Amino acid sequence: MINFLDLKKINLTYQEEIENKLLSVFRSGWYLMGSELKNFEANLASYIGSQYALGVANGLDALRLIFRAYIELGIMKAGDEVIVPANTYIASVLALSDNGLVPVFVEPDADTFNIDISKIEESITPKTKAILIVHLQGRIVFSEELKNMAQKHNLKIVEDNAQAIGAEWNGIKSGNLGDAAGFSFYPGKNLGALGDAGAVTTNDKDVFEAIRAIANYGSNQKYVNIYKGLNSRLDEIQAAVLDVKLKYIGHENGTRREIAKRFISEINNPKITLPENPVDENEHVWHVFVVRTEKRDELQTYLTEKGIHTIIHYPIPPHKQEAYKEYADLSFPITEKMHNEVLSLPISSVLEEEEIQAIIKAVNEF
Repeated sequence: MINFLDLKKINLTYQEEIENKLLSVFRSGWYLMGSELKNFEANLASYIGSQYALGVANGLDALRLIFRAYIELGIMKAGDEVIVPANTYIASVLALSDNGLVPVFVEPDADTFNIDISKIEESITPKTKAILIVHLQGRIVFSEELKNMAQKHNLKIVEDNAQAIGAEWNGIKSGNLGDAAGFSFYPGKNLGALGDAGAVTTNDKDVFEAIRAIANYGSNQKYVNIYKGLNSRLDEIQAAVLDVKLKYIGHENGTRREIAKRFISEINNPKITLPENPVDENEHVWHVFVVRTEKRDELQTYLTEKGIHTIIHYPIPPHKQEAYKEYADLSFPITEKMHNEVLSLPISSVLEEEEIQAIIKAVNEF
C-alpha cells in the first residue's frame, strides 16, 4: 500500500536531531514556556518575516485567539461579520462562531480552490470587520485588489495559514501578508509536530501582547489576570521538534513542488481535472494534491484496489454540517460541486520514485 502520508518515515528523516532535542528537553526539567519555545518563536518570526510569532496549542486556537484579541482590543464585537471562503475546513468557521462573530461565506475560484477575490466586495456590509483568507491546499490567495479592498472598507485581513507555510506572494511569505495569521502544525502538515501545535504571527504589537496574555489564562503577569483567558500554550517538546524541522521546510516544500510538476505533466486522463499550477511556483507548497472527477467514489475505490491510499478533503462543506444547520438553506453551487468531486492523491517529501510512477500509471489507467 502506498500510504497517503507516512509520518513515521518523514520524522525519521530527522531522527538524530529530534531525539537529541527530546532528550535535552527531558533532562532540562522545564516543560512549558522555556527556551525551546522562545527559540522556535524567534526562528519562526524570522522565517516568515513578521515582527512577532507566538506558539499556541493548535491551529484552531491560533485563529480563535486572533479574533478574541480583536474583540478585547475593541476592534470587533459579537455580531460583527467576517468574510470566509465557503469551501474551507470547518476550523476557519469555528474560530468565528466561537467568538460570537458571523461567518459570511463566499464562493471559491473553481481553478484555484481559493476564495474568489472578485466576489468578496459584494458581500461586504456595514457589519463586516474582516476577511479571513484561507491559503487552501498550500496555495496562496492574495492580490493588490484584496489589499486595496480591505483598506477601502477598513477591514482586517486574517490569514488561515494552516496549509501553506513557506508559500510566497511577490516575495512575501504567507503569514506576513495580512494583519495576523494562524498556523497549524498538526502532524500531517508540511511542518508537522508530534502532536497538536499551532502559532500566530503578526506585526501588530497590541495584538501580539493581547494574544500572549489571553492564551495564558488572560495573564500578562503571574496571578494578575487582565482577560478572561484560555490555556493555549505550545509546550517545550513540540517547540523543540518544530524548531528542528523548520530548518528543512524549504527542502520539503521543494520536493512537493517537484512531485506536483510530475503529476501535472504526466497524468493525462480526460475523466480527471488536475489542479492548476501557478505561474510563480513559489505561490504553492502543495500541502495536498487534489484532483476532481465526477466519478470520485469510483476513482477512490479503484485506487484503493491498486494499493494507493487517498483522502477526501473535504466531503461536506461547513454550511452543510449539522453544527451549522442555520446555514443549510444557503446555496453555493461551486463549493458543493467541489466537495462532491475532490480527491487527494498521496504527496509528500518521502514518496519514492516507484511510488510516484505507480500513482501516475494507476490514475491514467482509470
